[in-house]
Amino acid sequence: MSIASIALPRILRIGGGASKQLPEALTSLGLSRPLVVTDAWLVSSGRVTKLTDRLTAAGITARVFADTVPDPTVASIDAGLAFLREAEHDCVVGFGGGSPLDSAKAIALLARHGGAMADYKAPHVQDEPGLPVIAIPTTAGTGSEATRFTIITDEATDEKMLCPGLAYLPVAALVDYELTFTKPKRLTADTGIDSLVHAIEAYVSKRANPFSDGMALLAMRALAPNLRRVCADPMDAAARAAMMLGATQAGIAFSNSSVALVHGMSRPIGAHFHVPHGLSNAMLLPAVTAWSAPAALHRYGDCARAMGIAEETEGDQSAVARLLDELAALNRELDVPGPAAWGIDAARWEALVPTMCAQAAASGSPANNPRVPNAEEMAVLYAQVWAG
Repeated sequence: MSIASIALPRILRIGGGASKQLPEALTSLGLSRPLVVTDAWLVSSGRVTKLTDRLTAAGITARVFADTVPDPTVASIDAGLAFLREAEHDCVVGFGGGSPLDSAKAIALLARHGGAMADYKAPHVQDEPGLPVIAIPTTAGTGSEATRFTIITDEATDEKMLCPGLAYLPVAALVDYELTFTKPKRLTADTGIDSLVHAIEAYVSKRANPFSDGMALLAMRALAPNLRRVCADPMDAAARAAMMLGATQAGIAFSNSSVALVHGMSRPIGAHFHVPHGLSNAMLLPAVTAWSAPAALHRYGDCARAMGIAEETEGDQSAVARLLDELAALNRELDVPGPAAWGIDAARWEALVPTMCAQAAASGSPANNPRVPNAEEMAVLYAQVWAG
């Protein structure tokens, strides 16, 4: 059996109130001059002040960079890097959803190694660390708090650059479901489906291994029964806790396996049409799963069984049929729009399909899929997603 290379944050604190332990986590790592990377909403909501007040009370002075943007761009990362260099910082705290966390990782890398983000995109793998990153997620979605990746958009080419390597793995993650109570329904749904995609793709990936399999199955068991619950009742604490745990488990799973075709095709949709990442994943998931499943029927059947939508004794063919029905039902019930309903122009979509296929292939993710498509097959899948 081949050796699986497993990497995890050195410190993982999971549960209600975990974010309050930031001062202790920094002290245990010998860090004392953090830059907090976050967004304007978390500042205006008072969340950032609570975080920094706790640091101040512990004798730790932090500066705050709040100008991150959704789908972080080269320009936004450069702005954060310039802000960091105005003072002597020994670490970066990412506080927010996937965009602040990915921004924190990129800023921490460039602070130590310099260059441009394009120098670090796949197939380059950056293992030599940047500044230490402490991740505090406020959404149950990206799993970025536990992954060895960041994704930065090159606005000059509209390419979402996948940047892999141990340099992007946070040294600590404080996973606090209490931070997710105020998430709006659309964000709850999109980030929840994103987590589910991470778990499914990690499990069916050609790079799956026994460790990532265990995490992926645990994630599916946590996420699938609770996704509708948190959308129906945002204050359901048990469901919120399960979603946050599942999102982190799914992040661990794909970070130690890989994502596959859904993610490969999703990134260009986000880059060219500014569709949120979880939403573009949701648009693609039913069609890509139906196309991929014949190449890994037992694996997709396991997903259905872990999600609780097929009996443990049920055969693979029947289980996969239930999985496809469930993914379509989730999109219907959670009001996931197709590309046209989202407002994307049909002619521009069609014109960009060849570019999207090329960018998807270049990211490397489609090559991890159980069934690997050529450009023509990806174009057909994009057409199916458009047609709904």
